[in-house]
This record gives sequence, C-alpha cells and structure tokens, in this order.
Amino acid sequence: MFRTITDFMIVGAGSCIGGMARYGVGLLFRSLQGQFPWSTFVVNTLGCFFIGLICGLIDKGFGFSSSMRLFVTVGFCGGFTTFSTFMRENFGLLTDSSVTTLVIYGAGSLVAGFAALYIAYWMAMRMI
Repeated sequence: MFRTITDFMIVGAGSCIGGMARYGVGLLFRSLQGQFPWSTFVVNTLGCFFIGLICGLIDKGFGFSSSMRLFVTVGFCGGFTTFSTFMRENFGLLTDSSVTTLVIYGAGSLVAGFAALYIAYWMAMRMI
C-alpha cells in the first residue's frame, strides 16, 4: 500500500510540472493563435518527441528507475499532453504488428472522442 501511495505522489508531481509546462507553451504561442491552434500542436508534437525519446532510452537499457519512469512518462507527459501516450500506444501496436487493432484504436479514438465531445456539448447547451 505504501508503494501505491508513493507512486500516486510521484505521478502527481510529474503531472503538476507537465501541466505547468503546457500552460507555459500556451503562453509562448498565444500571439500566434488564429485559425490554427499552434500551442496545442506544439505541445502534442513535443510530448510525442519526449515520450518517444524516454521510451527509446528505457528500451535501450538506460538506467531509469520505475519511479523515474512513472514521473516522466505517466506524470510529466500525461500532464503535458495525453496525446503523447495515445501515440505511444499506437506505436506499440504497430511494432507488435497489430495493424488492425492500431487502425481500430486510432480511428475509433478520434471518432468516439469527437462524438462524445459533440454529444456532451449538445446536451449542455440544452440544459440552460
């Protein structure tokens, strides 16, 4: 039980820093906002790069403790952008040769996510 509480604290600390970093990137790119959501695009791209680098180093055998892995991948990257985790999972499916699952998961996530957002927005607009 103690380890679980510690893990939650580690993830929370990383998530806090990741969320602050996301906000900071948003401030940096605020002046470029127009039709194209630059800050989100940059955050998602950086998050994918960062999680790819960390997972590659872990797979290469660099000495990351389990706590550091949680802090960086689940905590920081999760707080910075969940898109990086989504892309890492898709990459894992590709490297496992699970192409059918990759297509279903990738396309399904985008369609289901947009549908859920649209339906929830529609419902909220009718509540008032």
